[in-house]
Amino acid sequence: MRSLSNTRYAAGLALAALLAAACTAGSTTPTGSTGSTGSTGSTGAASTGGSAGGTTASGATGTQPGGTAYPTSGGTTSPTATAGASCAAEVASGMTPAQRWGQLIMVGIQPAQAPGGIDATIRASHVGSVIYLGGWSGAGTVRATSDHLQQVATGPADLFIAADQEGGAVQQLKGKGFTVLPAALDQGKLPPSELTALGTTLAAELRSAGVNVNLAPVADTVPPSMVQTNAPIGKYRRELGNDPAVVAAAVPVLVTAVQAGQVVATIKHFPGLGRITGNTDVTAVGITDSQATVDDPYLEPFRAGIAAGTGMVMVSSARYPKLDNANPAMFSRAIVTDLLRTSLGFDGVIVTDDVGAAKAVAAIPVPDRAVRFLAAGGDLVLTASAAQVPSMIAAIKARAASDPAFAAEIEQSVRRVLALKTRFGLLRCGG
Repeated sequence: MRSLSNTRYAAGLALAALLAAACTAGSTTPTGSTGSTGSTGSTGAASTGGSAGGTTASGATGTQPGGTAYPTSGGTTSPTATAGASCAAEVASGMTPAQRWGQLIMVGIQPAQAPGGIDATIRASHVGSVIYLGGWSGAGTVRATSDHLQQVATGPADLFIAADQEGGAVQQLKGKGFTVLPAALDQGKLPPSELTALGTTLAAELRSAGVNVNLAPVADTVPPSMVQTNAPIGKYRRELGNDPAVVAAAVPVLVTAVQAGQVVATIKHFPGLGRITGNTDVTAVGITDSQATVDDPYLEPFRAGIAAGTGMVMVSSARYPKLDNANPAMFSRAIVTDLLRTSLGFDGVIVTDDVGAAKAVAAIPVPDRAVRFLAAGGDLVLTASAAQVPSMIAAIKARAASDPAFAAEIEQSVRRVLALKTRFGLLRCGG
């Protein structure tokens, strides 16, 4: 917290107290939350981090690999979530297919491209989300770019504009107007009041710069024995703690504070990058977690973030053979749908870690990266490369034309994205 001035810090604490009440009264808890308490890979240009309407069947069961049934979360849909889903359905019905497919894409923009470097992609492919990559300096520059991007956006919804604003080694927005954030490992040691103040300040700065999605907090737990060997997280002190109970206590505090400031929080990288050695951004080697299971205690921070109402969950590109021995997490229906949606009860937006430049997916054809993730039950494909978007959209279109089940599934994804935009004031209905 040394980077916060005493005046600003005190103001943050005062504001946090007010926001806590507002959040309790106004936030939406995802259907089926269980009431738990409380990857991005490298820091280079391709680095990325990853609830709205929808329903979850109460008392349903899912099937984990091997055929074992496990209970799912149950519950009822809140009025706010129902209204968001209704608005999303209304707006989606008036959009063209191309506009709907564009809502499933998040594309990167680099500082050298500001402000108009991806205008053609946004217009031609009706892209619905953008992420700042590569390290940006100054809130004024970011704000001007955000305003420009929103003016370029097509269709009835504003853009999701995202950034990796974790702290420490991973903070894409710096300079005037942005607090120098401590590393997550230091954040996790703060008392809840100070962590809330930090999240409140963070959200206010992002909103002021026109950013409405933070691809944080990291919910991965790095065991003490792997702090030095865990390349994507431990090496950069990106974890909130080295015990899942510590992480599970900190994650909902940050989610609540950030979202009370009208910025979408994103817990990542499901189901966890803490027990691998390779960085999925730069290698396809050493990216297998051979321990993760459906009852893994390392899932508790994700469960806690979901219970706190996180708007997004980012899925990793690592492998988890005890959950799915054939597919990386983001392409696994067993992980994305059976575990995250059904078992943990998450009905918000599921986003990929970067599929544009990450070495973990380099062997997979670009169009297939989008289609396989959406077929697994995901919603928002994040690519660092605008050049990849047309082929992804074409593949989504072709698969939807030949596969009615896929077509129906991506319509649900579109509605989840639009419902989350409704929840955060980026989509308006009824006049």
